[in-house]
Amino acid sequence: MRKTAVFIALAFFAKLVPSGAQSRDYRPINPAMPFLLVASDARSSGMADIGVATAPDVYAQQWNPAKYVFSEQEYGVGLSYTPYLTQLVDDMGLLNLNFYKRASQRSAFAFSLRYYGLGGFEFRKTAMDPAREVKPNELAIDGSYSLKLSEQFSMAVAGRYLRSDLRLTEVEGSADARAANSFAVDVAGYYQSPELVYENFNGRWRGGFNISNIGPKISYSNDRTQEEFLPANLKVGGSFDFIFDPDNKLTAAVEFNKLLVPTPSDSNGDGWINMEDDYYNKGFVSGIFGSFGDAPGGFGEEMKEITWALGGEYMYRDAFALRTGYFNESNDKGGRKFFSLGAGFTYNSATIDISYLFSTSRIENPLENTLRFSVRFNFGDDFAEF
Repeated sequence: MRKTAVFIALAFFAKLVPSGAQSRDYRPINPAMPFLLVASDARSSGMADIGVATAPDVYAQQWNPAKYVFSEQEYGVGLSYTPYLTQLVDDMGLLNLNFYKRASQRSAFAFSLRYYGLGGFEFRKTAMDPAREVKPNELAIDGSYSLKLSEQFSMAVAGRYLRSDLRLTEVEGSADARAANSFAVDVAGYYQSPELVYENFNGRWRGGFNISNIGPKISYSNDRTQEEFLPANLKVGGSFDFIFDPDNKLTAAVEFNKLLVPTPSDSNGDGWINMEDDYYNKGFVSGIFGSFGDAPGGFGEEMKEITWALGGEYMYRDAFALRTGYFNESNDKGGRKFFSLGAGFTYNSATIDISYLFSTSRIENPLENTLRFSVRFNFGDDFAEF
């Protein structure tokens, strides 16, 4: 589908800017390449974007690659697609391809590709000029290695190549515009208990963390003073499986996220956030460590920068799943609030997952009223351990 440059602005800002008056404390954090934070598989999105401490599957690369070494099958392949802004366009979406292999009882490796296509845009200087079409896109190519440090705990490291090609200004003659390239790493940990016996049911505890997208700032021009932060993020969560019998299992999960990116603020007091402020002069390392205490509103504002989510998953005979969840973000930090629903169906080695999102915020969600689909395949030797 072809669009004009004016439509680009309408499509993005109509969805991302809240309606009505904003609080003077409204300071959302907007790093570069935000697609890295979008849930790219339907299982996790069905539980309100929860995945750091849930049962492992092939899509663990985004959430917690340390989970792979607890996978029950030797191999896994997954493909998912998330349409974006479906009420406005039909060619914008996020594609995700994943593969993992358990190399041994104690180790595993995985690879993934995430491609975010923004569709085709037509540019004209005047109504009579021939159209020039550009197709901006972003991608991330990942590799990870996970290792068991004990029977219940594992850790993983992941490396990521990033490319963001949003050179829309090049159409209007800006020779300085260029695609941005960078790299990032993740460090993750995962705990999974053996199956425990309680009075009326069995159970299993899980916990995990992931510090993701740790990498240098990126720039879309040769001006190094205009570099932007990657969406470095700290994710922490836990879950518990209620195992009622061999056929019925219910998982309850909770997750917290904090962007490890400085809070934009007018540090020099000139009334604007610009290149003279501390925000643009920080390196990515100082930005990560400083992000825990740099909010102008103090501790209260730092707490607002933490998002939280609750999710649940019911499994019947490991063949049919129902999921739901709720996600919450402070109104002063973006105001995303939504419920999600999801389902999964397994036949032999194949599983199909779907999810749906309902926004409960005044700010419209780009994924509202969108069905997301994922398919995953597990095969090879059985590595079940509990």
